[in-house]
Amino acid sequence: MAKERPLLVFQSLFWRIELHSVKGNTLADFQIERKIIQKGFKAIAGVDEVGRGALFGPVIAASVIFPQKVIKRNIFEWVNEIDDSKAISPKKRQRLAELILAHAAAVGVGSVTNFEIDQNNIYWASMSAMREAVERMPITPDFILVDGFTLNDVDYPQKGVLQGDKKSTSIAAASIVAKVLRDEMMFHLDDVYEGYSLSKNKGYATKEHFRALKEKGPTSLHRLTFNLRCK
Repeated sequence: MAKERPLLVFQSLFWRIELHSVKGNTLADFQIERKIIQKGFKAIAGVDEVGRGALFGPVIAASVIFPQKVIKRNIFEWVNEIDDSKAISPKKRQRLAELILAHAAAVGVGSVTNFEIDQNNIYWASMSAMREAVERMPITPDFILVDGFTLNDVDYPQKGVLQGDKKSTSIAAASIVAKVLRDEMMFHLDDVYEGYSLSKNKGYATKEHFRALKEKGPTSLHRLTFNLRCK
C-alpha cells in the first residue's frame, strides 16, 4: 500500500501564563486573540513547535498570523475545525494546513537540528525554533501567543498560554503547519534511513524504532543525548 503523503509546507509587555484547565473536548477558538485586539494590537502571531520528544530529527516550529477580519468574524467555516494538531487526523491536518497557508496574513517556519539539540538541550532548541519562526514571518507581529511559556530574547509583547494549542486558534494553526512540515520530512527521510519506520513513527520512541536502533544503531540524525535504548 502506498504511503500517505502529508502536504509539504515550505515555508516590553509580558502577560501571566494562563493556568485554567482545558474543558472536555472544547476546540480552540479566537477568544484570547479578540481580547488582545481590544487592547489595540493588530497582528497577533500564534507560535508552536513539534518534535520536542522525538528521538530523531529536528524540532520544527511555526508562527501564524490571521487577518483581523478572520479573528473578529470567523468568516471561514474551516477555521472552526482548527485544533491541536495531535487531536486531528493526518488527512484533516493536511487539508487545514493548505487552507491556513492560503488565507493567513503571514506564516513563518523555524527549525533546530539534532546536532544543535545535542550541543545545547531540547528546551533551548524549542525556544530557538519558535523565535526563528517569528523572525521569518514577512509581517512583524504586534503581539505573540506562545504555546507554553513566553520566549526569551524577543522584543514583542507576548503571552504564554498553557496548553495553548487547545485554546488559541492561532497557536493551533501554528501547530498544524509545523506538524505537517515535520511529518513530510519524516516521510522522505524514511527512504534515506530505511528500517527505522520513520514515516510511521515520525521519529518518536516506539518498540519498532527501538528495535531498529538496537539492530542498526543510530543514524546521523538521531539525538545522541536522548535515551535511544528501550527500557
